Amino acid sequence: MSMFDVTRVSADIGDSQISFETGKLAKQAGGAVVVQAGDTMVLCTATVGSLRDVDFLPLTVDIEERMYAAGKIPGSFFRREGKSSEKATLTARMIDRPIRPLFPKGWHYETQLVAIPMSVDQVNPYDILAMNGASAALAISPVPVAAHVGAVRIGKLDGDFVVNPSEEDLAELDLDLIVAGTDEAILMVEAGANGVTEQEILDALDIAHSEIKKLTAAMEELQQKAGKEKMTVEAPSIDEGLINDIRSSHGQALVDAIATEGKLERYEAIDKVKDEVVAKYAPESDGETDEKQVAEVKAAFGAIEKDTIRKAIAVDKKRPDGRAQDEIRPIECEVDISPRVHGSALFTRGETQILSNAALGTTRMDMRIDTLGLETSKKFWHHYNFPPFSVGEAGFMRGPKRRDIGHGALAERALVATIPNEEDFPYVIRVVSETLESNGSSSMGSVCASSMALQAAGVPVSAPVAGVAMGLIKEGDDYIVLTDIAGV
Repeated sequence: MSMFDVTRVSADIGDSQISFETGKLAKQAGGAVVVQAGDTMVLCTATVGSLRDVDFLPLTVDIEERMYAAGKIPGSFFRREGKSSEKATLTARMIDRPIRPLFPKGWHYETQLVAIPMSVDQVNPYDILAMNGASAALAISPVPVAAHVGAVRIGKLDGDFVVNPSEEDLAELDLDLIVAGTDEAILMVEAGANGVTEQEILDALDIAHSEIKKLTAAMEELQQKAGKEKMTVEAPSIDEGLINDIRSSHGQALVDAIATEGKLERYEAIDKVKDEVVAKYAPESDGETDEKQVAEVKAAFGAIEKDTIRKAIAVDKKRPDGRAQDEIRPIECEVDISPRVHGSALFTRGETQILSNAALGTTRMDMRIDTLGLETSKKFWHHYNFPPFSVGEAGFMRGPKRRDIGHGALAERALVATIPNEEDFPYVIRVVSETLESNGSSSMGSVCASSMALQAAGVPVSAPVAGVAMGLIKEGDDYIVLTDIAGV
C-alpha cells in the first residue's frame, strides 16, 4: 500500500492531454501540483508566508529551470544553473499578470509561486504547463483567489490554427498567441505574428477560450477532490463619512490638480492637495502624529483620487491631459543621434522619450542560448533599459529588472518579423532602447525608435513598425477605449 494519497485529473487540450496530480511531491507546500503533457513535467507550488504590514500584494513568482530536465549540463564554468534565463523570467511574468488581479483586496500575506520544470521532452513547451500548474496549485492551496486561470497557446501553421503547437513548430508559426483567462473572461493576451489580420486574432481568441474552459473545469475538479480550506481575509474598508468630508472640502481642488498639464507638475499638484487633506483631517496633537489616522486619511484620499480620474475619463470622456480618447500625444522623430553608432534614432511622444541604438556584427557574434528549449542561438535581439532618472527619481542601477527584460522581449517580438534572413543580410543585429523619459507606453516607444534605428543602420527591414499602448476603463455601464495611454 502506497504512503501517498494521490489525486489526478486531466483535460484533453488540442491533440494532447494535460494532467494535474497532487499528493505525492512537495506535500509541505501550501499547494503542490505536478502538471504534465507528454514527457514534459512541471512541479508547481503555492505557499503562504507571514502577514506583512504593507499596502500592496506581496506576490512573487519564480521559474527555476533545471538543465537536467532536458538531459543537459549547464554550460557555465561552474556547471550549475545561475540567474534565471530570459525565458524563465518571461514565463514568470505570464503567470503573474493574469493571477495577480484575482487575489482578494486586503491580501497582505507573503505569497510565492514556484515552478520547476522537472522533465522537458522538447515537444511540449513547459511555459503553458507552468501557467496552468501555478493556478492549479493556488486552487488547492489555502489562498482564496477569485477564480481558476487556464492558459493555452494558439498557433497558425500553414494557414491552420493549432492548439498548443509543438516546440519544433514554434519557429515556423505565423501566429504565436498565448491566452490566459477564467471560464468567463480573458485576462491576458501575449502574441507575436507575421502580419496576421485582426479577424484571425479574434478567431484564435475564440478557440483559446473554449480550451481554457476545459482547463479551469479540471482545476475545479482537483480543488473539490484535494483542495485545502481557504483562508478568510477581510477587505479593507474606508470610512465613507471621511470620504464624503474630504470630497466636500477638497474634491474640486483635486479635480483641478488632476487637470494639470505635465506629469511631474500634476503629481506635485496632487501631492499638495493630499498634504492639505492630511493636515486638516489628521492634525498633529502635542507635536505628535497619529500614524494610523494619517494612513486612514491617505487611503481615503487615494480612493477619491482613483475614483475621480476614472469617472472623468470613462463617464465625462475627459482625459487628464485634455486629449480626446483616440488622440495621440505630439510626436517628434530624429535619426543619427549617436555619431559612432551604426544606426540610432530618437522617438519622443509627449513625455515619453526613447533613444534606440543598433549595432551590427558578424555572424560569429550571435547570441548563444543555453536553455531547456531547442533554440541555440539568435541573430537579432532587442534590449530595453529603464534608468530611474527617466521618471525624475534617484535609484539603484544594478542590471536589468524583470520589467526591463519583459519590455525588451515585447518590442523584439514586434520587430523580428521584419528582420531579413541571414542569406539576404549576413549580420548579427543588436538594438538597445534607452528610456530617457517615461510617462506611459515606453515599450511601444521602443518599437518605434528601434524600427527607425534599424533603418538608419541600413538593415533592409521588410516594413517599418510602430507601436501604441491601448487601454480600457469601465465604470458601471460607461466605458472608454483609450489610445496612447499615459502613466496616470
